[in-house]
Amino acid sequence: MTTPGGSPPVVNLGRSGLRVSRLCLGTMIFGSQVDEAAAFSVMDRAWDGGIDFLDTADAYPVPPSLETAGRTEEIVGRWIKSRGRRSCVLASKCAARVGPGSNDLGGGRKHVIEACEASLRRLDRDRLDIFYMHHSDLQAPLEETLEALDRLVDAGKVHYIGLSNFEAAQLGLAISIAAERRLARITVLQPRYNLLARSPERDLLPLCLESGIGVVPYNPLGAGMLTGKYRRGDNPPEASRFALGEYGRMYRERYWSDQMFEVAEAVVEVAHELGATPAQVALAWLLSRPGVTAPIVGASRPEQIDDSLGAFGVGLGQEHLDRMERVSQPFV
Repeated sequence: MTTPGGSPPVVNLGRSGLRVSRLCLGTMIFGSQVDEAAAFSVMDRAWDGGIDFLDTADAYPVPPSLETAGRTEEIVGRWIKSRGRRSCVLASKCAARVGPGSNDLGGGRKHVIEACEASLRRLDRDRLDIFYMHHSDLQAPLEETLEALDRLVDAGKVHYIGLSNFEAAQLGLAISIAAERRLARITVLQPRYNLLARSPERDLLPLCLESGIGVVPYNPLGAGMLTGKYRRGDNPPEASRFALGEYGRMYRERYWSDQMFEVAEAVVEVAHELGATPAQVALAWLLSRPGVTAPIVGASRPEQIDDSLGAFGVGLGQEHLDRMERVSQPFV
């Protein structure tokens, strides 16, 4: 059965002293699919609900383009300033292309440091709580990337560093380099992880648990597939992210298949039995996974924040967990 959700707990981010809410608000559609006024309403509701952990990136909003890169950070910065929310835990990222120049992307020292400084200007902050590499850059030595991040920590511009979209071998190498060179340790990993994408369970999550690295998974609802709003045999609705040009094609390749719908339908069944929403069940499953610190939840309307917060009141029994484990096993 479900119980009232309430505010999310506050936990340490991995083996660090940074305290974060057990849900993180993702902002990647602020400035594209969600205008500034609506974004402010979503952030207000999240804050009032106890979510004080915000995630953004210099390449946002999505779908990404050079014309809009940085717009989301500007919106988040104006909200923080107008609401006096300086105590929020704020994370941003770099590595994606944000300009036409040959060094306007990647993990080279020049771009990493300049990207951080540009994010700080747009966010109107003196420092970031977390600064991620948005993805790996095989064109730049990993040693150089980690040294640039360490320099930002030493300069007081970044408190903690993280990696996003890194494979287990890449993460292991980064941990080894940071230890060998006495650089700032990797505090947090941001993988794509949900009932439709369980491959992090093979190596990434065990490595993070062993290394004391927090896990902040994105895409917890599988681009909306796990909300139960899509039907097997239908075409993706024009207004959905599955229909957004090349970006939509990527999501269709990830999630639009009969096997994926089988998982989504199982989540809907469990939700019906518990008197919860499918989104709450999918989030409750993710929150139950070992090592997961704070899933990143998105929202285009304030009431979607309320739905996410309701996940803390969902009591998944072992039978429900086993059922979803079986149907999602192909995606481990």
